Amino acid sequence: MAFFRRCLPILTREIKNIPLVKHEVHIHRWVAPTLMELKHREIRQGGKKTFPRNTFLEWNLEAELYAFSKRLGEEFDSELLLQAFTDRSYVIKEEMKQTEMDFALKIKDNRELSDKGIKFMEEYVQLYLEAVLPRFPKEGISCIKNHLLSENVLANVCLHLGAKDIILSAEYPVDNSTLANTFKAIVGALYESSSEEKAAHFVRDFVITQLQGQDVNEYWHIEDPWKMLTELIAKTGASIEPRLIGQVGKGTLLACYRVGLYVDKKMLSTGFGETVAIAKEMAAREALKKLFSTEDNMHPINYKLEGMPMTKSQSRQQTMLS
Repeated sequence: MAFFRRCLPILTREIKNIPLVKHEVHIHRWVAPTLMELKHREIRQGGKKTFPRNTFLEWNLEAELYAFSKRLGEEFDSELLLQAFTDRSYVIKEEMKQTEMDFALKIKDNRELSDKGIKFMEEYVQLYLEAVLPRFPKEGISCIKNHLLSENVLANVCLHLGAKDIILSAEYPVDNSTLANTFKAIVGALYESSSEEKAAHFVRDFVITQLQGQDVNEYWHIEDPWKMLTELIAKTGASIEPRLIGQVGKGTLLACYRVGLYVDKKMLSTGFGETVAIAKEMAAREALKKLFSTEDNMHPINYKLEGMPMTKSQSRQQTMLS
């Protein structure tokens, strides 16, 4: 203890002598005004210009196409894949150049492959949705399919596959229409290069999985849910009865009503609303979700179906034979 007391002043003096280094960033006052002036000049000249990657010196189209197919883990025919990335506008532009230089070189655009791709996707997505949502009506299936095959969804998928810089087009950056057509052509090229099963799994992994975490009921807007519900219940020979089972704040701006729907004295669903009519409509929507097995706590959609799913008639025949 005495030794510690004798050494304490020395340790204190040494600690005080340790230099404290402060890292400060000094930005001159002229930096911000200069950057602002450069930005204003850029805007006055039309904004920042972006150039397509195929105009760069180190660009290699064959290597990019090879890397694209390997990145996806698919086997493409090289000529078909090149055709899939060739937009019609690029062909027109090249033909005009060839006319000026007095020579002709035939270049195929992706319109034919795009037609084959969208035809295959429409058939496959329809069968897949019918298989994973067996109780969902055909109108709802069509609405979900239209969403998945819409221009925005296909363009978003194509963009995140890294196809934007590979597309041969007269304009840059390419718009959503060109991206969507290119994705359709990629599916058509895969269908022609590999097999129907490979193309089906490709569409399943990149298109149908866009439903992950989404409410499938939102894609189908039902105009009159009460009418649809009564018609479905009537087919079973039963009748449905709405009852007001709760209310609070009646006659105020915060009024809330709860309506329950009963079938054979058993509660089918409930709904809340500012008025009795709204609560009844919400209860009908909840009842339809139960009938279609698309409730909020529904089992996740199966994204592991192999090959081409069977139609309802084929599955019914297989069940009868077994």
